[in-house]
Parts: sequence; structure tokens; C-alpha cells
Amino acid sequence: MPTILAHQAPNTPTPVRYPPPMASKGSAALEAMIEEATVDTDDYDDERAGLFNMIEEHLAVPFTTTVLGVEVTVRKIELTVDSIVALCTRGRHRQRVGLLDLPLPTPPPYGAAWIDAYRHWAGT
Repeated sequence: MPTILAHQAPNTPTPVRYPPPMASKGSAALEAMIEEATVDTDDYDDERAGLFNMIEEHLAVPFTTTVLGVEVTVRKIELTVDSIVALCTRGRHRQRVGLLDLPLPTPPPYGAAWIDAYRHWAGT
């Protein structure tokens, strides 16, 4: 795999090298995850609940990410009437952010592939 070169600081003999960014799971892998989460579901709401259960079970929380330029801590994931949201905190402030809109940090937290599966299922 090729490496990505960072900006070379003055007077340094060799550039700093970072590993390439991780590729997201392919569509077939995401489809398999969706199938696993929704195997015994009857409708859209049941499918979303199945995906929520897998995210809740596998996603390592808390983790930090940046929302609108501000670092926040994702404390937990919640299922609402019409979506899955991340409960984000910064100090005393709390805000729910739709999981479809939540930027993930690099590297993503353990279990973030389930968020990718949810996004794939939702068509985003």
C-alpha cells in the first residue's frame, strides 16, 4: 500500500510518513451486516431497531469526535421514534446528533462498521 506524505518540516532529512487511511467496508460486507441485524424483522421500524441493537452492542463508547469544529464526547447511542442518535456532550452541554450526520474520528472507534451499515441501509 502506498503511504501518504505529511508536510516536510524544514531541516528534516526525511518526510514524516503516515499509513494510508482505512477503507470502509465494501457493499457486500455491509449488506451481510444488515442481513444479520434485520434477519427476523417485519418492517422499517423493526429493521432500524435491529441495527440500533447491533450498534449499541458493538460500538465502543465513549469516544471523542468533532461536530461543527467543536470536540465533543459521544456518551451513548439512543433509538428515537424516527432515527438513531448519538448523545454528545461537552462540559455541561448535551446535544443529540443524528447518527447519519455524525462525523466519525480518525481512526474510528471499535464497532464503527455498524454505523457504516446503518448509513448504507438508510441510503446515505
